[in-house]
Amino acid sequence: MQDLLASESRAITDGPFGSNLKSAHYTDSGVRVIRLQNIGDGKFRDERAYISLEHFETLRAHEAVEGDLLLASLGDTLPRVAILPRLDESAIVKADVIRARLHPDVLTKWVYYALLAPQTRAYAGALIKGVGRPRLGMAAMRAIPIPVPPLAEQHRIVEALEEQLSRLEAATRSAAQALLRIDRLKVGVLAADLTSATAKARLNDVLAEPLINGRSVKTMEGGFPVLRLTAIRGGRIDLSECKAGAWDAEAAQPFTVSKGDFLIARGSGSIKLVGKGGLVGDVPEAVAFPDTMIRVRADPKVVLSEYLSLVWGTPGVRGQIESKARTTAGIYKVNQQILESVEFPLPSVDEQRVIVERQAGNDSLISVARTSADMALRRGASLKNALLRMAFEGALVPQNLNDESAADVLARITAERAAQPKGRRLRKATPKKPPKTPAPRAAAHPAPEPTPTPALAVQQEFDL
Repeated sequence: MQDLLASESRAITDGPFGSNLKSAHYTDSGVRVIRLQNIGDGKFRDERAYISLEHFETLRAHEAVEGDLLLASLGDTLPRVAILPRLDESAIVKADVIRARLHPDVLTKWVYYALLAPQTRAYAGALIKGVGRPRLGMAAMRAIPIPVPPLAEQHRIVEALEEQLSRLEAATRSAAQALLRIDRLKVGVLAADLTSATAKARLNDVLAEPLINGRSVKTMEGGFPVLRLTAIRGGRIDLSECKAGAWDAEAAQPFTVSKGDFLIARGSGSIKLVGKGGLVGDVPEAVAFPDTMIRVRADPKVVLSEYLSLVWGTPGVRGQIESKARTTAGIYKVNQQILESVEFPLPSVDEQRVIVERQAGNDSLISVARTSADMALRRGASLKNALLRMAFEGALVPQNLNDESAADVLARITAERAAQPKGRRLRKATPKKPPKTPAPRAAAHPAPEPTPTPALAVQQEFDL
């Protein structure tokens, strides 16, 4: 990709690190900060964070504008890429986000699709470093090979590719909407079951023991397993979503999970995900929960854990969590006090059991429809990969021998880049100390003034 960059300084850059951009710099409005959560897999996500215009002026070297290519250098799927759309304000990239600006003889969408192609993903996968925090750094991004047909052919391929992808996206969107309708149906059936429940309770009223936050541990091969935040899925805890932590069984013991535990996400970049919960099922092997989760152990004499899991996802509970969540640097968070105050319908334990059993029966029917919709989404993803593979193997559109050759395009880009003047940094020269000499003897003629050294001459000119 390095050979396709624009002929300008800082055509590719990542965001400022460390104290140059920290949480204390964030404001409620101003200049947009493009973070990892803004870069979906091929899509720009409109998650917002800001810094002041004054601070932006000190970080202009990291500015991003409409049409720039945005690459995530950290995450499970790499390279993750998006194109910056038109925004209503200026923007910069943050650490772990790389901004690339391409030469006009290279179509940005061509490179964008090339980075999403399965061939590129396979190549990049061999360059990723890190286990707990997979990373693809700047040097690796620059080195990713991008096939370069003539510009006219790039346009033809992208046009044909987008025509097919738009049809595929319409089918995928239909399947996704079917999933949403299924979820709404499930919520509606549960709401009907809860209409007869007149009693209400707060979470704090049904606890068997106090809420507890998990513990943050670094990754260490062979260590005691700890769940990832991604283990919370669809109201359940996926115990396979874990890593080896830098602690032993004794240190982890207070944070191990048991069947019936309910784990809640403490924070998220999305308001829709913060406070989401998952029920722990059978635990074949011991595993602990991290500091990104809060553990709930309910009193079974008051509330069934299965019922708590059901009611926790209802609109009434979600509305309370989202209204009370606090935001810092674009991250939404809940704490124990907020969760303890959440109120929900609480019928008798016998009624809860009937509701849980009825919902389980409904789920078996709903799961059939969900499986069909999920299969359609998976087929859509496979077809998209097949289209991208064909596009970058030259099998999507015929070639035109009258097009300017790719070699000529690359030669012109290289020549333009070589012709760009390299910026110089003016440094104040330090004059050399004159060598020590013995005291002069008396002379008949006065000694001439010494000629200044080059360094001294530069210093004198600089001082003027």
